[in-house]
Amino acid sequence: MLSFEEKVIPLDTWITGFIDWLVEGYRWFFQALKWPVEYTLSGVEQGLLAVPPLLVISIFAFLAWRVSGFKLAGFSVFSLVLIGLLGFWPETMITLAMVFSSVVFCAVVGVPLGIWAGRSDRFDKLLRPVLDAMQTTPAFVYLVPIVMLFSIGNVAGVLATIVFALPPLIRLTSLGIRQVHPELVEAALAFGATGWQVLLKVQIPLALPTIMAGLNQTIMMALSMVVIAALIGAGGLGAPVVLGLNTLDIGLATVGGLAIVLLAIILDRITQSMGINRTKENNR
Repeated sequence: MLSFEEKVIPLDTWITGFIDWLVEGYRWFFQALKWPVEYTLSGVEQGLLAVPPLLVISIFAFLAWRVSGFKLAGFSVFSLVLIGLLGFWPETMITLAMVFSSVVFCAVVGVPLGIWAGRSDRFDKLLRPVLDAMQTTPAFVYLVPIVMLFSIGNVAGVLATIVFALPPLIRLTSLGIRQVHPELVEAALAFGATGWQVLLKVQIPLALPTIMAGLNQTIMMALSMVVIAALIGAGGLGAPVVLGLNTLDIGLATVGGLAIVLLAIILDRITQSMGINRTKENNR
C-alpha cells in the first residue's frame, strides 16, 4: 500500500551535498564570476555617491523631459528632492547602483540569449523550462545558494537580482524578434543582406520597442528585489525597510518603502516613454 508518511527521496540532502561540492571544489570559479559584478557595482556606487545631488537630479530631470515632457521631469525632481529631504539620498544612490549593475549584466546576458531564442525554435524549447523555473521559484530560495557561493553583501544581492530579473528580458527579446514580419526578412535577404545585416538592420531595430518593454520589466523586478536582497546584507533602500520590520518601526519601514516606490515610478515612466518613442519612430 502506498504511504507518504516517511520521506523516500532525500532530494534536500542531495541538493545540499551538491552545493557543498561546488563551494569546496569550485569556489575560485565563483569568485572569478563575482569579480566583474563587484568591480562594476563599486565603480557605479562610488561615482553616484561622489556626484552632487543637484547634478543627479538635473540629469534625471533632463532625461525625463527628453523622453516624456515637463510633467515627468517635474515629478522626477519632486520625488528625488523628497527622497533627499527624508534622509535617504545615500541609500537611494546605492540602490540605483545595484539596479544599474543588475540591468547591465541582465542586458549583456539576456539580449543575446533572447535573440538566439527568437531565431532558433530548438534553442527556444530548451530555454523555456529554464526560464519557467527561474520565474516561478520564490525569490527567497535564491538567497541560500547565493550566500554560500558568493558570501553576503551588495554583490550577492546584485547576483540574486540578476537571476531573478533576467527571464522577462530574454522572453520579450525573443518575442520581439519573432514578431518581425517574415516578408521584411525575406526582402532584406533578396537584396543581398547577410544574416548579420538582417539581424542588425532589420530585426533588432523593429524589435527594439518590445526589447525596451523587457528592459522595463527587468528594472521593475530588480527594484522588487531590493528589500529581499537586504536580508543577505545588501544596502540601499531595502535596509531601512528590513530594519523597520525587525524593530517593528512602522514609520521607518513606510518611509523606506515610499522611497522605493518613488524611484520605481521614475525609472518605469522613463523606460516606458523610451519604448513608446521608439514605436512611434518605427511607425513613421
